[in-house]
Amino acid sequence: MERLKIVVRGAVQGVGFRPFVYRLASGLKLKGWVLNSAQGVLIEIEGGPNDLSDFSRRLRSEKPPRAIIQSCETSHLHAVGYKDFEIRESTDEGGKCTLILPDLGTCEDCLREIFSPDDRRFRYPFTNCTNCGPRFSIIEALPYDRANTSMKKFAMCDDCAREYRNPGDRRFHAEPTACPRCGPQLQLWDSLGQTVAEKDAALLRAAGEIRAGRIVAFKGLGGFQLLVDARNEEAVRRLRERKHREEKPFALMFPSLGVVRSHCKVSSAEEQLLLSPESPIVLLKRLADVSEELAASLAPGNPNLGVMLPYTPLHHLLLRELNFPIVATSGNLSDEPICIAEDKALERLRWIADCFLIHNRPIVRHVDDSIVRLMAGRQLVLRRARGYAPLPIAVAPKTENRESRIVLALGAHLKNTVALKIESDVFISQHIGDLETQAAYDAFVRSVADLPRLYGARAEVIAHDLHPDYPSRRFALEQTGEKVAIPHHWAHVVACMAENEIAPPALGVSWDGTGYGVDRTVWGGEFLLAKDRTFKRVAHLRPFRLPGGEQAVREPRRSALGLLHEIFQEELWRREALLAAFLPNERKVLRQMLEKGVRVPWTSSAGRLFDAVASLIGLRERTSFEGQAAMELEFAVDPAEGAAYPFQLTDADPMVIDWEPAIRALLGDIEGRTLPGAMAARFHHMLSEVILAVAGKTGQERVVLTGGCFQNRCLTEDAIGRLRAAGFRPVWHQRIPPNDGGIALGQAVAASWVK
Repeated sequence: MERLKIVVRGAVQGVGFRPFVYRLASGLKLKGWVLNSAQGVLIEIEGGPNDLSDFSRRLRSEKPPRAIIQSCETSHLHAVGYKDFEIRESTDEGGKCTLILPDLGTCEDCLREIFSPDDRRFRYPFTNCTNCGPRFSIIEALPYDRANTSMKKFAMCDDCAREYRNPGDRRFHAEPTACPRCGPQLQLWDSLGQTVAEKDAALLRAAGEIRAGRIVAFKGLGGFQLLVDARNEEAVRRLRERKHREEKPFALMFPSLGVVRSHCKVSSAEEQLLLSPESPIVLLKRLADVSEELAASLAPGNPNLGVMLPYTPLHHLLLRELNFPIVATSGNLSDEPICIAEDKALERLRWIADCFLIHNRPIVRHVDDSIVRLMAGRQLVLRRARGYAPLPIAVAPKTENRESRIVLALGAHLKNTVALKIESDVFISQHIGDLETQAAYDAFVRSVADLPRLYGARAEVIAHDLHPDYPSRRFALEQTGEKVAIPHHWAHVVACMAENEIAPPALGVSWDGTGYGVDRTVWGGEFLLAKDRTFKRVAHLRPFRLPGGEQAVREPRRSALGLLHEIFQEELWRREALLAAFLPNERKVLRQMLEKGVRVPWTSSAGRLFDAVASLIGLRERTSFEGQAAMELEFAVDPAEGAAYPFQLTDADPMVIDWEPAIRALLGDIEGRTLPGAMAARFHHMLSEVILAVAGKTGQERVVLTGGCFQNRCLTEDAIGRLRAAGFRPVWHQRIPPNDGGIALGQAVAASWVK
């Protein structure tokens, strides 16, 4: 007889791993025990050498489908004579390094129960098992046990307790398990917080409110959503007005994949994403001939729809009752985090929602819906939250002494996330959002405290952005411990390298709207050569002025004016046709600003170049949300157009990509009444040729495409195709957003490289 001690690390809690171990050991007639610990799952098991070898092999090959095994550390010990195999009480001793699982969409077995009239969980909206249900949104501490979740307030009834203790039941040690007798319940409140219905009657009445065109605040898995009939134009417009969301697209929830197919093109890969346990919002191309069935103001001017399927029992029950698409947008005011508590929701959303469908299962932390799109045949995460967070990115082991130091990275100003690096794992928070309001900043501060607390870690290094005005940087400087400032665009490059598990050297193409450069100017069109864990700026777009600074971000016409002024200088003010976007008094003020150099910062931003071209073509003069002009320029591209505008590449150090030949050619096309689609395509192709030219000059085989501009499918896929055809190896994001949602990962890794 031999005894094995096995420490299984990874996402092995909340996925039925202990019941799986129990059944596997019992089937092989092995003795011992299994328990959850702060490090993962601990196993001690005794038996003959052949049976133990079989157990170890099957532990990996037959693991539960949602389990992620990072490592199995095995020690051979003398047998002690265990009499049976048991699941022991969990322990929280030692360092915490087990992985917390994301919230998982409802499994098929639970769905069958919910819609089976003879099942005791018939129409119960909080049904779950070891294969599905809440995880990250309800956990308070490790290890993952009911006592460490917000379900601790619900004592299990005899039937649920029997299932929980039965090794043959799929609810064996399913920590959030509940039923109508002992679990959370629904209520429907009016706009004043008065209860008007309970349990199933509350759900049915909420469905009736949506049918009648009213707005329902819906307490979901990771926070409140605002729901309204997606076919009702008047109701959708009312939601926009109350939420102060002028044109930004709304996410939609469809009752079934079949209904999605009747409105959108769905590839097999996109179908897999929609039906996956992560259940993200997937950006799909809409079918033009059925667009009139949905409200016109859902996604104005956008050929895509953000689509998801029901992912909780409550969503499934509601959508089965309605059987039509609904808007399912975040329950917040613009620039604020989503509400998670009923009292706060009533306070902040009462002027938006007509009623509130709530429940009494507490939400520990807000978790938005994730957003993905298909890019070059692969999944690209644009917002990483429910279904993905807080699973870590495992970075390649390094040899520096600093590797073992714990790094807390505070992310960027927009699309903020925070990250915690412990050894070779970087744990990334859920999407927090733009730090534009006090409510958003408060959510950021909570998240900064949350990750280290969950893992019992104390940050030794705090990584932050260079920008002096970012609240995240100011927060960093108020903390004790060592601080490391990481340049914004270098963080982008390192994030993409880290998730793709590549080490320097590589050429990073870091393009976005705004980022503070090491020369204290606004960068955004950068080529950074990654070498020896540091970088050199080897090329950038030719800078131009931004009249009004931040105001130019909201008004693409100002970016266009700065671009034109860089080309024509004083002659610009005599060219009336180029100034048509401005009133005479505006021209006077802007001219003075440019001539005196007041509030006209320089930028090399690719994002602002996109804005300028969108304005010149006539697509967008002012925006109501970030990236709107660039999106519309992408949507305008004529795929049949293959030509590219010209550009020049100087031999300076760093090299400068001069866009003036392209802009002059564009102005000629405008005078010649060339169609916008052709001009948009030629501009995109020019940018791809720029990437190819700089890659050729540097001679680096691996080219890393990162930054918010690479959310653009046309640009990214065109660049990938041209680079591959020329023998380069392009690398781009998949699991981590290319936008500022990936900055925290890059900061954490880059800070660990600093000597």
